[in-house]
Parts: sequence; C-alpha cells; structure tokens
Amino acid sequence: MIRKYKEDEIPELISIWEMSAAIAHPFLDDDFNAKVKKAMTEIYLPDSDTWVYEVSGRVVGFISMVNNEIGGLFVHPDYHSKGIGTSLVHHMSQFHETLEVEVFDKNGLGKPFYQKHNFSVIKTYVQEDTNQKVLRMKRDKT
Repeated sequence: MIRKYKEDEIPELISIWEMSAAIAHPFLDDDFNAKVKKAMTEIYLPDSDTWVYEVSGRVVGFISMVNNEIGGLFVHPDYHSKGIGTSLVHHMSQFHETLEVEVFDKNGLGKPFYQKHNFSVIKTYVQEDTNQKVLRMKRDKT
C-alpha cells in the first residue's frame, strides 16, 4: 500500500535511508552522510511531498518529491528487487508530466534503476561537497 507519510515516521524513514544508502553510496564519507542525515530529518522530509510503501503495516520504502523532482527514493534492503521502487515511481507519475532525479554516477543501485525506467541523462556535474560525478536525469510521461 502506498500512502502519505506521517511525521512520527521520520526516524523509521531515516533508518531505511541509512541501510539503503550504505549499499548505494559506499563511496561517500561519514561526515557527508551525517550532514545529509541531519538535513533529511530537519528539512528534506518535513518539507517534501513524501509517500511510503507499506507491507503488512510496516514501512519498507519511501519516495520524497520536491515538485517533479525525486529528492529521495529508498527501499529497505530486505525488500530490494520486489517492485517497490517501481511502484513508488509509477505512483508519482500520476501527479507529474515529467520526473527528474539526481543520482551519483557511482550509485550501482540507483543509476541502473532509473535507466531501466527510461530516465535519460540531461546534465552531469561534479558535486563540490563529495567530488563525485552526479547525473541529472529526466523521464517524460509515457
């Protein structure tokens, strides 16, 4: 089931992010991850349009949107490759003609996921804080 998140679920979402990000972003250092965690808790999640995916009453994934941009899409590692990320992207496609996302080039989970879902690279740049190449990707509604 997909539904809007509840504010008291932020710690649960942060836990999912930490587990998933550890797999997707092993190239990022602890200081950067700590900054992101603080910003997600205090700014990004409260100020975004966040939806969760539940299985048997347990939140196992979420997508956070800022307008038509996917600010974050994370699924608990135990639930990877079960269609949850796909369902969340499809759900958000109902509300937006185009979807955009930024993903690290080295992200071995996110980059192939977005490519599989017909996102195309529209811009690349090096993120100053991490010195990592970032891909800005876009998908038009099909």
